[in-house]
Amino acid sequence: MGLIDTLRSGWQQRQLKGTEWAFLFEPPPKDEWVSLDCETTGLNTRTDEIISVGAVKIRGQRILSSERLELLIRPEKGVSAESIRVHRLRAQDVQAGLPAADAMRQLLHFIGARPLVGYYLEFDVAMLNRAIKPLIGIGLPQPKIEVSALYYDHKFKQLPPSHQQGNVEIDLRFATLMADLALPMRDAHDALNDAVMAAMAFIKLRQLSA
Repeated sequence: MGLIDTLRSGWQQRQLKGTEWAFLFEPPPKDEWVSLDCETTGLNTRTDEIISVGAVKIRGQRILSSERLELLIRPEKGVSAESIRVHRLRAQDVQAGLPAADAMRQLLHFIGARPLVGYYLEFDVAMLNRAIKPLIGIGLPQPKIEVSALYYDHKFKQLPPSHQQGNVEIDLRFATLMADLALPMRDAHDALNDAVMAAMAFIKLRQLSA
């Protein structure tokens, strides 16, 4: 850990609301990560809400399917017809979900200090942090690994040197990425399925870069 990371970690630990959350800064289990995904009522990170979270642990080259988390979250504003068409979660489905704070508490204990893996993870983290910051005082402090960035680096290295100039356009769509890596597609826009697929891509890209 570099000096800047050490200072940031120290500042974050001082912002924690009580010692209950100190485990987030413990050394993570060796060669373990958590792949996660969220389904939301829309794409506005300031006003839309999370309605489901899926997460699964990765150990080495294995997805620990028995160590997974799938949560439904009850939104305060309900769900629109447009969002239902995407994730197929209706108002009656999420009405029995957990309050956001309870879901975040379960998620944090599931993740622990493990680094996070995801596809376009920045969006999911932004949505999660809105619910997590009031609970613990900070956003998710774990290292974050973006699958699309790993895939970009993998494809970039395959280009001839004459093409490795400037911003190279590479198709980063999830379906393209999965097909190119010869990985099976599950039904998309299901939080747990998306988390598992991101985990598969992460493992395959690590193997290819080894």
